[in-house]
Amino acid sequence: MKTGGKQYYVDQGRFLDVERLVCNKGDTLLDGWSVQPEGDVLPAKIIAVSLGETKSKKVIIFKKKRRHNYRRKRGHRQVLTRVRIEAV
Repeated sequence: MKTGGKQYYVDQGRFLDVERLVCNKGDTLLDGWSVQPEGDVLPAKIIAVSLGETKSKKVIIFKKKRRHNYRRKRGHRQVLTRVRIEAV
């Protein structure tokens, strides 16, 4: 499954945290293509259910320039959408 510029391995019943999607909690999402063991890319029907939004772990951004009394500290938490794969 591909979403948010990333590819994910999916199995039935698996939970994934993907880039934020424009959907409500409980919405059904359809996506689809699969890679076969022979290397062929085939269309596939992947059904996922949105479980709401979460936030990732905090990333600290710290900037410093020596001998110039310059220090900046910022934090960032990316908003993710949690989905459960219903069927492949």
